[in-house]
Amino acid sequence: MSSEGAPRILYCRCRYAQVVPAAVKDEVLRRLCESGAEFEAVPDLCEWSARRDPGLARLAGGGPLKIAACYPRAVKWLFANAGAPLDAAATEVLNMRTQPAEEVVAGLESGELKPNLPAGRPTAGPDGQPTGQPTGQPTESSTE
Repeated sequence: MSSEGAPRILYCRCRYAQVVPAAVKDEVLRRLCESGAEFEAVPDLCEWSARRDPGLARLAGGGPLKIAACYPRAVKWLFANAGAPLDAAATEVLNMRTQPAEEVVAGLESGELKPNLPAGRPTAGPDGQPTGQPTGQPTESSTE
């Protein structure tokens, strides 16, 4: 993955929320290390977003990116919340919460980028959690 133009890889350890199964994230990390692929690991994207870490802007603006984390809508929201929106056409999120480690690793190792961020602007629902509200769709607050 280190060749010019190949997608970069970002791995989230999900240290604080611990919503990603330990066996999956451990296996993905082990396989990434063994593969020799270049990748960047962060302890927790949620924390980085809350701190508005400048690393998120660097990652978002650096070209094609594959992210091993959780739900694509959540990852999109975390970057946007930090003022570092992802390029939907150049970002693929592999979901370690729902995909087996083998599938995540295969996606990361593939040279093909399969963009999968939800359409629209990132918004938060009534519970504060990210939603995939399409741009231009009214929300409760915009219809009052």
